[in-house]
Amino acid sequence: MNDYVTCAAVESARRIGNQWRLIVIRYLLERPMRFNELLRVACEIDSKTLSRVLKYLASEKIVRREVLGTQPFTVRYALTDKGEQIRPIMQSLKAWGETWILGDNPLKITKKPLASHDLTLSP
Repeated sequence: MNDYVTCAAVESARRIGNQWRLIVIRYLLERPMRFNELLRVACEIDSKTLSRVLKYLASEKIVRREVLGTQPFTVRYALTDKGEQIRPIMQSLKAWGETWILGDNPLKITKKPLASHDLTLSP
């Protein structure tokens, strides 16, 4: 058996670094959302993938699943305190992307944005 030491940055990237996980977290940083809301705003994700991502993020205690009301009940997803701690990371990713990816090329939005695609990510 190989014992190895890894760093916190590598382990963090393994847990949240997946494309779809980051996209879901990005939208939940704006506000809690129902499944279909997330499906609508998270461009190109299918329902099976979204379901898998939400289950994973819930198992990591980054997202919590809230059941609202009784019959018919509604399920809403929100970030936990642990998930909220990702906000500065997302702000840094946004700043990096604005500098090195977008530059003078504005985003081409393929679906209607939620409120604004500006992503201020302020608490």
